[in-house]
Parts: sequence; C-alpha cells; structure tokens
Amino acid sequence: MAAPIEDYALLADLQTGPLISRDGSVDWLCFPRFDSPSVFSSILGTDDHGRWLLAPSEPDAVVVDRHYIDSTFVLQTIWKTGGGNALVTDFMPLGDNGSSLVRRVTGLEGSVEMRQELRIRPGYSTVLPWTSRVRDNAQTEAPVLLAMAGPDALALRGPHLPQAHQHGHEGKFLISKGEQVDFELKWFPSHRLLPAATNVDVALEEATEYWSRWGSHCRQDGVYGGAVKRSLLVLRALTHCETGGIVAAPTTSLPEDFGGSRNWDYRYCWLRDAALTLESMLTHGYETEALQWRNWLLRALAGDPEQMQIMYGVGGERDLPERELPHLPGYGNSKPVRVGNAAVSQFQADVVGEVMVALERLRMAGGKEDHFSWALQRALLGFVENHFDDKDFGLWEMRGDAQYFTHSRVMMWAAFNSGIRAVRIHGLPGNVEKWEHLRERLREEIMREGFDQRTDSFTQTYGGRQTDAALLVMPQVGFLPYNDKHMLSTVTRLEEELLTDDGLLLRYRTESGVDGLEPGEHPFLACSFWLVEQYARTGRQAEAKILMDKLVGLANELGLLSEEYATNEKRMAGNFPQAFSHLTLVRAADAMHGVDRLSLAVDAVV
Repeated sequence: MAAPIEDYALLADLQTGPLISRDGSVDWLCFPRFDSPSVFSSILGTDDHGRWLLAPSEPDAVVVDRHYIDSTFVLQTIWKTGGGNALVTDFMPLGDNGSSLVRRVTGLEGSVEMRQELRIRPGYSTVLPWTSRVRDNAQTEAPVLLAMAGPDALALRGPHLPQAHQHGHEGKFLISKGEQVDFELKWFPSHRLLPAATNVDVALEEATEYWSRWGSHCRQDGVYGGAVKRSLLVLRALTHCETGGIVAAPTTSLPEDFGGSRNWDYRYCWLRDAALTLESMLTHGYETEALQWRNWLLRALAGDPEQMQIMYGVGGERDLPERELPHLPGYGNSKPVRVGNAAVSQFQADVVGEVMVALERLRMAGGKEDHFSWALQRALLGFVENHFDDKDFGLWEMRGDAQYFTHSRVMMWAAFNSGIRAVRIHGLPGNVEKWEHLRERLREEIMREGFDQRTDSFTQTYGGRQTDAALLVMPQVGFLPYNDKHMLSTVTRLEEELLTDDGLLLRYRTESGVDGLEPGEHPFLACSFWLVEQYARTGRQAEAKILMDKLVGLANELGLLSEEYATNEKRMAGNFPQAFSHLTLVRAADAMHGVDRLSLAVDAVV
C-alpha cells in the first residue's frame, strides 16, 4: 500500500519529478518527461507495479531526519538502526548528464545492512522488461543491470547490484562508518548505446550549486519567507528546462476523495498556471524565468485563437486524450486511474483573462512587447469578443452542463481591462473604444446577474444561489476593491457556507451536482490561501495570520503541499506537489508581508 501523500519527497532535474516515500521507496517516476509513461507506478497500486526501494533491512529502522540540502532538491535521509546510522542522499543530475536518478549511501556510525529492491515496470506498469547483466567496457568492465522494453532502456550501476528475484531484483549489502556507495539508474532510448556513467561527485556538486544559486535570487521577507522560497523552488522544479512549460503537478490520479472517482492527470501545462507563475516569478526577482514562461505561453497559443486550449503538453502538444488504466487499482483503491485529461477540450472563459492579466503585470514591470506578443494578445481579445455570449465550464473544469460562471465573466472583464491598459498606459495599438464598451457591458451584467440580492452575495453562476471560493479572485484582478461592500458580504457568505470545522475553505458544495460528479471532496488549499489574502488586504490581520499559520503548517517537513487537505483524516489529498497550492501560498504571503502586486483597477488607467 502506498505511503501517505505527505510522506513523499520530490526530486527534480527540470524534466521530470519522481516521488520518494519516507520509507526510501521511489514509488513514482516518469522517464524522460513529466508526462511520459511511468516506469515506477506503485503509488497507484502495489509494489509489483514498479518501485525502487533502498533502506535498512532491519524492521525497526527509523528515519531520524529528512531534509533537502539548503535551497535544493537534493534529499538527505538519516536512518538509525540497532547497529548504526546511515545517510542516503537522493538527487537527479542536471544539464547534459541525461535522465537519471542517483542514490548515495554513506555510513555514519557502526554498520547498517541495507536492502535494495528494484522492480522496473515501463508503460504505466503494462510491460515486464527484459533484464540482463552487461559489461560496461568504458567503465573498467563494471557490471551493469540493463532493463529494456520497446523504446525504453534503463541501466542500473553500482557496486552491489541486486539479483533477479520474482520478476524483480533484490539484494542486501553492509555499509560501515566512513564507507560510501553510489547507485545510478539512467534512462536512455533503447536504440542507442549504453551511455557513460555519471561522475556522481561532480553531478552532486553541480545540482547543489544550481538550486542553491537559483534560490538565492529570491526576493522574500518576513516570517513566511522560507515557505515562499520553497514554493518558488517547487514552481521551478515543475518547469521543463527546454520548453518552459510548467506542469500542474508531476503526478496523475492521486485522489481528491479517497476511494472516489475524482482522479485526474495533472502532468500537463495549464495556461492559467503558467500565467500565475509568470506573475509570481516577476514579483520575486525572477525576470528571466518570467520571460521564459511568457514565451511558452505565446508559443502554446500560437495559431488560430479559435483553436485555443486551456492546457497543453510540456512541449505545447495539443492532443491529450483521456483514458483509463484498469490494471492499476489506484491510490487507496481510488478508481479509475486516468492518463490524459478530457478537460483539454473544454471552453473555459476565464483563461484568456488570466493570460492577459499576467502579461499586463509584465508590462507594468518593464517587460517589452514585440510584434508577435502584442498581436497575439489582440487576437485573444478577438476570441473573447467572438465568445462573449457563450456559456463555459468554469475554473474548476466542471463536467456537468455549461453555464454562465460569475468568475469566468469577471475574468473576461479582466481580459478587456488589460487590453485597455495596454493602449491607454503603454501606448500599444488597439480598438480601445470597443474594448471599453465590452468591459462596461460585462461590469453591468456581472453586478446584475452575478450578485444575488437575497443572499447579499455574488454567486457561482448567474441565476444560481450557490457560492464559490473562486469569487475571491475578483479584487485580485481589479474588478472591485478588496473592501467593497459587495465583496465583504460575499466573504461573509463564503465563511458561512464553505468553511469547514477546521477553518479551511471548500471550493463549492459538491452536493449541488453542478460539477456532474459524485459529491465529496476536501478543502482545496488554494481557496484558503485566497481567503488569507482577502483577510490581509482588508485589515483582518489576526485572522489572516491564524489561517496562514495553519496552512503553512499543513506542508510536510520538506515544505511541499498537495492540492487538498482531508481534515477528518488529517492528511493530504490530490495530486502532489501541486503548483496551484504553492502559487497561492506566494500570493497570500505577499499580502501578509504587504507586497504591492500593482493595481489593475480601472481608476488606475485614468
């Protein structure tokens, strides 16, 4: 059975992101990209679905410390046994070292017997590879354990290679004080020659130096500065180094509701996440990275705006068909396990707004438009015009009927508002009079149709009475001030209807059936971070601090957050680590620290 979600650590090489449990088992790994088929899938099934365990063989061995080195994704785990202590250092080499995972064992005290179990299962555990021992002539004829299946080949190097055992490989070895052994599992295309071994000392130094240097550039202050830095590091780790695409999470099908069907593949790049990441990076001193995300956005969107999608593959791929993997029993028996995401074909009217707001903030920070970037943004506004009267499926990717979601209409307003600012403030060409007319039509419509006088609150949908945490975004994009009476009364209703007994905020009430799925999910962490921001911007500092401390305290000891938190079970839920949770943590901390996000309100144009 897979470990609790919060017990996992993320490794990163800016191409993929394996998860290692506190027990020393790599239970999830996709080679060579985030969205490639997994070679270890036990997190979604059993040990036989693929994993790499490296831990003391003694049943009573305990982890006495687990941490990342400084601001890195180099993981160190200290084990204590009856015979001694050992340190395991796990990391992924960066740069031209290829796609590989390195595990170094160092003896600290006495002697520790280590156990290794390797079960390679490519193709989401549909394939049992052919394994053999070969001689690595380029490396003094050291033996290499080679596994091959179709397009994939994996080579395990090390001084104590495990032996074949029941469709896997197992072995034990003794590590004593002062000794050190290295294992490297390297992926390569099966049609190529076996690549050379990595110089582990050099690769470790380079990986540590890269992440430490990157983290040192982070502008962050205050009591939540450490959480902000780790969140920005997570966002960087979820970004592909060559394409610039950021995945929503490195995992698929970790359940939002244990035992339920709300299991989705998040290993793709949402325009919304990319836009929000651009803004966070810009705010905290990463101008180069912000431009990299902008360029990914522009490349992904290039083409006929009518063919725009809400998400793309890491390289900008458009074809992401959703299918189920019935051979995998799912995390905690949560079925089905899915790969691909059918939401790719949805119309979500808010997406252009998120993109336009982020690019406007880039302009406000001094970013320059080129002939392509502004022309594409004008085309996107044309897309919003063409779909002005269309219903959509909303921020939460509802699988019920299309509706007029208030949040989506607000983000359409924000799209036009950003275009108007580009003309009025930055001097770019555009049909500003028409955009101003459409912006005002939307404002009047939203105030008339999206605000329910009976409940004194904005509503999730036009004509409905249910509320929605996404309404907290309205002041973030300048539609209303944070302290506007309509917002304050809406916040009161959100508190009454969506706050759990533990003080966390649900997205909406799934019992309404609006999302077309069975009811049942846990508080979505991003929503609670939005509430922190709302509190902090309206003088409710004491309440903001209580909620922020609670949320930051939900992260594991490595500073990682999932999508949701199951308050009854006191455990994380949903895909992990989740970019959206870390994005909203950064926003909330900025609000707590008084960081000015630069106003997008209409009166700022005049």
